[in-house]
Amino acid sequence: MQNEFELKKLMCEIGKRVYNRGMVAANDGNFSVKLNDNEFLCTPTGVSKGFMTPEYICKVDAKGNVLQANGSFRPSSEIKMHMRVYEKRPDVNAVVHAHPSYATSFAIAGIPLTAPIMPEAVIALGCVPIAKYGTPSTMEIPDAVEEYLPYFDQVLLENHGALSWGPDLLNAYHKMESIEFYAELLYKSKMLGGPREFDKEQIAKLYEIRRQMGLPGKHPANLCPNAKSGKESCHNCGGSCGGTKEMPDNELIASITKKVMEQMGM
Repeated sequence: MQNEFELKKLMCEIGKRVYNRGMVAANDGNFSVKLNDNEFLCTPTGVSKGFMTPEYICKVDAKGNVLQANGSFRPSSEIKMHMRVYEKRPDVNAVVHAHPSYATSFAIAGIPLTAPIMPEAVIALGCVPIAKYGTPSTMEIPDAVEEYLPYFDQVLLENHGALSWGPDLLNAYHKMESIEFYAELLYKSKMLGGPREFDKEQIAKLYEIRRQMGLPGKHPANLCPNAKSGKESCHNCGGSCGGTKEMPDNELIASITKKVMEQMGM
């Protein structure tokens, strides 16, 4: 088990990876690690995650109160979102929030990532629903995310970015990488005329592979809210797990482009 200083160094390394891969800009993004039921390490607000050193990392309690912070460093203003994940998911030991460009574009367009287009995404992520928009640093985002915590290990945040969590920091970060890669492939395949999606039998086989692998966390293979209520599984629901109906390809591309340009002030 890693000690506290080693975890701080790993958080700085993950910060560099997130920044160098373009998943955040300037001072965006935040992540945290659970030490025990009442102590958590978290990244500070107002600093670039690509240039952190261990002394930047803050420590908070389960309510987000500061336990330790060096100099002028203060915990991320989004710590409430992290604490809600830890509260509702005792199996989780790390949370990552970033703004990866392709995934965030889908979040801005209001389109969940539910298309079953590659084995790795189906097995590792299942689906990536969208949590409704909430004002940053308020309880609106934790409240929106909570709906999905019993069923998923990642969500898009409407008009905001993405959030992933897992049994350790590297696992949570890898989910963020996978979300972005999935979103990029989905977008590009739609530009090429539309992806060829797996059918129900192929999805069922991939779900079974995940079960045999014994992967940790929540996943539609076991806990799909649609399947449990007698509906089609997330991968066949046309996006209903995110509250958005699937659009024709030309409308999808136009919608994503328009909303991204609006966010950029163009």
